Amino acid sequence: HRSCTLVLLLLVAAANAKVFERCAWARTLKANDMDGYHGVSLADWVCLTQHESNFNTNVKYRNTDGSTDYGIFQINSRWWCRDGGVSTSNGCGINCSQLLTDDVRKAITCAKRVVRDPNGVGAWVAWRRHCQNRDLSSYLRGCRL
Repeated sequence: HRSCTLVLLLLVAAANAKVFERCAWARTLKANDMDGYHGVSLADWVCLTQHESNFNTNVKYRNTDGSTDYGIFQINSRWWCRDGGVSTSNGCGINCSQLLTDDVRKAITCAKRVVRDPNGVGAWVAWRRHCQNRDLSSYLRGCRL
């Protein structure tokens, strides 16, 4: 019975996840005023989220310091949300589970809060590694924006 329950739980979890297609995600970001937000271009946001989560709203990644990164933006629990773990701060004022739903409004609002911090978009390692100082035109290519 335990294996059946586990399979059912995994199916329910998968049903709540949304994996955006690249251009649909770019349009969603644009509709939520992310293009140019705090100097971060739409292509930067698309690049960042592709490398953080592959546009998947339900990704969780456990870090070596005991914190967890959540959702499409991989927002860290130590500083930005509360998950009952090693949270030091809750900069976005939310439970981390709210970053895992297919309704991305809270995740976008939280990403806006993160980027207003002194580290800006550099808070995301994936952006520094894969997007910073690069030609990002391919991330929006073919998207009717």
